[in-house]
Amino acid sequence: MNFSLKAALGAGLFALAACGGQGDDTAGDNVADNYDAVADNMEDTADNMTNETAADALEDNAAAVREEGEDKEEAIDAADANASGNTQ
Repeated sequence: MNFSLKAALGAGLFALAACGGQGDDTAGDNVADNYDAVADNMEDTADNMTNETAADALEDNAAAVREEGEDKEEAIDAADANASGNTQ
């Protein structure tokens, strides 16, 4: 699970580095998609767990990961818009 999160974060940072201030939402969308994929994997794992308490905790963590991805997407989009001179 930790490896998946690190891989998603790395891919998101790579997408951000490749963006270069184009004024579009592609980099932010890619980061959010990666976080969503990690959260989906966490939820799938929770669905297969027999320990209800651990499954609930993992689903809560998945929701937090998904929310963090949305926050990062917004920050990237804002930074990208500022880099391109757009004031949104």
